[in-house]
Amino acid sequence: MKKYAMVAVVAIACLTAFNFAPTGVREYVPVTVTPDLQTGYIDHIGKKEQRYVISFDPIHWYEGEQAVQKFAEHEGDAGMDGPPDGYYIINDEEELSELPIAEDAIVLMQIYNRTGNIEEAEIQWDEQITVDKFIELLNIEDDLQLKGFPYHLTVKDGEIVRIVQQYVP
Repeated sequence: MKKYAMVAVVAIACLTAFNFAPTGVREYVPVTVTPDLQTGYIDHIGKKEQRYVISFDPIHWYEGEQAVQKFAEHEGDAGMDGPPDGYYIINDEEELSELPIAEDAIVLMQIYNRTGNIEEAEIQWDEQITVDKFIELLNIEDDLQLKGFPYHLTVKDGEIVRIVQQYVP
């Protein structure tokens, strides 16, 4: 009887792992930090002078060893060796920042409600969508709440040329 119970536990564990595995074509790749990259939570997107402008709360996003180091500096008494999910966010900015979006900006999403049924939302790494679609999705209220994800904004010549949703487990 113990043998069957063990097989059942292993089968359930495998099915659960497959059920929650990302469906994208590749594995997650950590963010490459560059001088023109800003990261933050989007507060809203509006129009100013016939251009879309993102209002966002700047954050510092850390992964890997940097996340462990920053976690130790800020949460040293937490009784943990590092951040539980491999990333650490420092949000010590008081004010929102604003930047215009370039007309030819690229938007890359990882997960969102594509069908209207939140249960069908799956990870598709770096799926390109239009800026208009992105704005529409930000204003939809569902279980994913896209404003709850950090976004990496690549800025060139004072405007955002690339927006990348950061997947958080």
